[in-house]
Amino acid sequence: MELEYDLIILGKLAMSCILGGIIGYERESKNKSAGLRTNVLVCLGSCLIMILSLELYAGVEGKTNADPARLAAQVVSGIGFLGAGAIMKEGLNVTGLTTAACLWVVAGVGLAVGAGHYTGAVATTVFVFGVLALLARLDSFLAIDKHFSVRLIINNKPEALEEVYDVLHRHEVKVRNVKLKAAQRITDGNQLIVAMELLNTKNIPEPIIVSTLNGIPDVLSVELD
Repeated sequence: MELEYDLIILGKLAMSCILGGIIGYERESKNKSAGLRTNVLVCLGSCLIMILSLELYAGVEGKTNADPARLAAQVVSGIGFLGAGAIMKEGLNVTGLTTAACLWVVAGVGLAVGAGHYTGAVATTVFVFGVLALLARLDSFLAIDKHFSVRLIINNKPEALEEVYDVLHRHEVKVRNVKLKAAQRITDGNQLIVAMELLNTKNIPEPIIVSTLNGIPDVLSVELD
């Protein structure tokens, strides 16, 4: 009987690794900060904590008013630390929210496996993978005509780039990617070349955006790339 119970525990831990790995694989394929290993460990740890919580309660059941959910509940709040580490601010944009949400859901999957709710854990894993894989493609398809790139030469001042971000923000143009490098062809070396990948959420004509950026005093030139 004890051997059978141990096998059940091992099965739960193995299942949590598999389900966490499925979601982690999708994140790893997108080169996200929390990839395969992180999601597997979060799911495995959550499962173990839920098993431990139930075990501790079983030992004192009927002897005290202990709540078996208290230990497991700390996973939900504690996962916030990992989630915060996955969220980054790049200029005016915030990235990593989806990855942080995945960690939170993966922790829930691990808790469900540990509690023996296998159907819910498997179904959630399938739904999460579907949301991440399918909706990401749909989002890219809808936004494909809104993407464009610009190449700017600006004065090498911190406020110069901030002015560019402010103008784009006012036009609700999102910055998807930024690359900076020194303008080697300019003799005084006080300029930067800024390559930006932009998302035109309001479908503003690109010449208007270029003209507005050209109007910034510290912007020397703007070209559509």
